[in-house]
Amino acid sequence: MNAPSARGLFRATGKKSKPVAVRLLDGSYSKTTETEREENEFYPTPVDPIRSVIHAEMGRLKDFHTIWGPACGTGVIGRELRLHGFKTYDSDLIDRGCGAEIKSFYDFEEAPSKAILENPPFVDCGWGTPSLHNQGNGKARWLYHALETLNVEYMGLLLNWGFPGAGGLAPFWMKHPPARVYLMRWKIDFTGQGAPPMLNGWFIWDKKHVGETVLRMLDRKDAPQGEMDI
Repeated sequence: MNAPSARGLFRATGKKSKPVAVRLLDGSYSKTTETEREENEFYPTPVDPIRSVIHAEMGRLKDFHTIWGPACGTGVIGRELRLHGFKTYDSDLIDRGCGAEIKSFYDFEEAPSKAILENPPFVDCGWGTPSLHNQGNGKARWLYHALETLNVEYMGLLLNWGFPGAGGLAPFWMKHPPARVYLMRWKIDFTGQGAPPMLNGWFIWDKKHVGETVLRMLDRKDAPQGEMDI
């Protein structure tokens, strides 16, 4: 996932990140308040958010023969879907060893599936312009490509809870309001460095939906361990 640095987010809220233990080359440890950015902005998704949304969206997901993960990373979302009996199609720009097709999302002219469930590159979903630590294209590029160019019927994306407030997104929201939004009522530690600074949510676009956007809540207990673990 392409996510802002924790340091920048804490600066914006006036908070300080907790010290993180970092192992040095000589084997000793030091503590730092800096959270290191991952190469290529890669932030794997922990299983609890995935299991929670699968449980919440199970009835609708079953309508699709295959679920596509176009930025699959190490394939964790696809793996959790398969554990629950779904067929998946994984692709990514970078080969991370999960057997995915190596292809940019934007190079797809037809979608391998009409349903997407993904933790996308955040900077391609917002409206910001590229900077030193933000190399995405912004302008809701990911969203428009999925919903208009590829015309997917269903898309669930794990995004920063503050995402809807991005400046410039108003025309997109008018044209493509989500069907359902799930607030994750715990902070997800994508980096493993502790002190996650923000809340996240699953934003579900579903062309079968009629009416206003529905707001729902998800807790860790909504990821049924007994059902999902094998």
